[in-house]
Amino acid sequence: MNSISELWFLAPAAALALGLLALAPLGEQVLRRGVVFIDLAVAQAAAAAALAAAALVDHPGWWQTQAAAAAGALLSAGLVAALARRWPAQREALIGLLYVAAACAALLAARLDPHGRERLAELLAADVLWAGWFQVGVLAVAAAAVLLLRPWLAHNALFFPLFAGVASLAVPVLGLFVVFAALIAPALWRRAGHGWALALGGALAAVGLGLAVSWGLDAPSGACVALGLALFGAAAAFSPAGSGPEPSPRTG
Repeated sequence: MNSISELWFLAPAAALALGLLALAPLGEQVLRRGVVFIDLAVAQAAAAAALAAAALVDHPGWWQTQAAAAAGALLSAGLVAALARRWPAQREALIGLLYVAAACAALLAARLDPHGRERLAELLAADVLWAGWFQVGVLAVAAAAVLLLRPWLAHNALFFPLFAGVASLAVPVLGLFVVFAALIAPALWRRAGHGWALALGGALAAVGLGLAVSWGLDAPSGACVALGLALFGAAAAFSPAGSGPEPSPRTG
């Protein structure tokens, strides 16, 4: 390889790796809290807000779209936190309804934009091969924030806004399907009692396999990567038990 143009794949690979670093610790908290649908609800709300911005603002810039996505994600995360406190026994059902509401809002917002359907499809299953170095930088900041704040993620006051911020940054780059799979797949291996080396190493291998399949079959990269992560996560159910799942900490 004697040309920088021949290294185009480094940016999407770095984006996916940094996305895993940012999302996996949050996913572990999601499973501990029993709010698995939070990612779908928050990410879908971010997508709906981004679509609304694209429909209501003529050629919105990245910052405008990102601000709208962050606002939608923060609103959704706040609702999730409130619902979890108000009716904890039914929080998953309530969060599921919140996801349905956000998905319907996204569909309605997509109707307002001539390119709304294409934008919605990109937010669900983004073509990660188009990720550039700016997006890599954004995800690097998100990963650094999560890793620095990880000791305090058990606190609701930090977890929910941080989750919303990371989701709003990751969804436009990786797509909702990859973001959800990146959250849950490594976390399942952690819950099965395995260390981070196996959880993240296996997830990275699944991502690499998904990219290879996408390249070889000329198939959508986001869907292939999400499928690879989903299969890796499901395999945790059949893995030999590790040292045992970590006890769920108290949240506050």
